[in-house]
Amino acid sequence: MKCLVLIASLLLLAGCASGPRIDTSHPSANHDSRIQFVVMHYTSASLEESLQLLTHGEVSSHYLISDDKRATIYKLMDENFRAWHAGESEWQGRTWLNSSSIGIEIVNQGFKDTPNGRLWYPYSEAQIQSMIFLLKDISKRQGISPRHIIGHSDIAPMRKLDPGPLFPWKRLAAEGLGIWPDEQTVARQQVQFAVQLPSISWFQGQLARLGYATPQTGELDVETRNVLAAFQLHFRPSRFDGTPDAQTAAILQVLNQTK
Repeated sequence: MKCLVLIASLLLLAGCASGPRIDTSHPSANHDSRIQFVVMHYTSASLEESLQLLTHGEVSSHYLISDDKRATIYKLMDENFRAWHAGESEWQGRTWLNSSSIGIEIVNQGFKDTPNGRLWYPYSEAQIQSMIFLLKDISKRQGISPRHIIGHSDIAPMRKLDPGPLFPWKRLAAEGLGIWPDEQTVARQQVQFAVQLPSISWFQGQLARLGYATPQTGELDVETRNVLAAFQLHFRPSRFDGTPDAQTAAILQVLNQTK
């Protein structure tokens, strides 16, 4: 009798251990990817240093594009994992973008300061081709909007400068991988803004509408200048001094009108 009781108890425990049945026959159609953004970076280091830092350091990214002749794409982690690449960041009201973004690092030294000014390192043609290939693949699989392919400098204005003024944003936009304003429309609008420049409140509102975390003070404070400079670094890299001018205003208006 004791043996029968023991066997029954063991069977009961085994049944409890297995837990309830999980039914997966009714999947919801109401979902999308948790990945909303792709953030572009440069490493400011060699390939060897970059691999070491991104795999054994305190920062990480999902992908690394090398600076060799083939511009090899290294996949460093699964896209579903959170990489530590964005840091303190904000875009379109979303903060700390590590949780909602894919990070792509490109091996590039960034810049060096010389007696004749700051010199920026260009991206190779092979790297650009690898970027286009990788971004098209990610965008298709994850449903990434072109407006959500952004730079580290966009989400952390002037705290970060990467991917820098030589990054090929215009070329990527031509591939549907980002946005770029129509230059003829900008030129026409610039003529109008040259007559009367919009207020600082207008600039702040337009920057926020585009996605930048911008104070709404009506004052040209340091933070607003930093955001303006970050915007110019992306869309008017020939001069990114944070000064509101007619061309900057025209680019802002055209970009926001073509949403």
